[in-house]
Amino acid sequence: MTRRTFAIGDVHGEHDDLVRLLAKLPDVGADDTIVFLGDYIDRGTSSAHVVDLVRRLPTMIPSKVVTLRGNHEDAWLRVIDRGWPDFILPAPNGCLATLRSFLGAPAPEHGEIPTKDDFMAMTRGTFFPADVVEWMRSLPYFYEDEHALFVHAGIPKHDGKFPHPSEVTPPHALLWCRDGDFFRNYDGKLVVFGHTATANLPPDLSSYTPEDPLDMWAGPCCIGLDTGCGKGGFLSALELPSRTVYESR
Repeated sequence: MTRRTFAIGDVHGEHDDLVRLLAKLPDVGADDTIVFLGDYIDRGTSSAHVVDLVRRLPTMIPSKVVTLRGNHEDAWLRVIDRGWPDFILPAPNGCLATLRSFLGAPAPEHGEIPTKDDFMAMTRGTFFPADVVEWMRSLPYFYEDEHALFVHAGIPKHDGKFPHPSEVTPPHALLWCRDGDFFRNYDGKLVVFGHTATANLPPDLSSYTPEDPLDMWAGPCCIGLDTGCGKGGFLSALELPSRTVYESR
């Protein structure tokens, strides 16, 4: 029997979407793998619940579960280690929602600005439990199996070629790059990625419902799964090798 891999895009604090999506996946077995592409937190109202579910999932199902690091986990680690006000302050990053979620406080209203106490807690990420911080530090930068390479954002070109993710230095580049050259010209082993909303990817290259740019984006050698969860969109998953698509909507 072919081993299956289910890749899941950016969750961004939307616990209900994650629960709905997981319920739509077929029963998984010990030979199957679920790969999360990162960005579990920020924007949505339930970051703490998302992290809890993702961390407990390996005890709930028989399949292997891989949780990659996203740029939002990476950013919070930078906040914790040395501060980064330029990340925590912009409202679109959704950091205030994460603070409120982990403190068990009401979600912020649209346009609400942080209080002084909120800001002080966010400045160093002191509201994160120690075990969550250690979990974020443990998240790998990429995963590979017989079906594909899995990264959060993409593979940056170096010396005129796209290296294997293991050769990318610093590895953080795999979490932050947003390069049209990769989307259009990468021609290696299939790469499944998140980070860049599919509505912002080249519509002329997608072979999956090109008439709907909000759907999963399927280029020639790379597939984008960030369908806007946490930003008014929905959560998507891709089954390999069948390329079956599942959605939370």
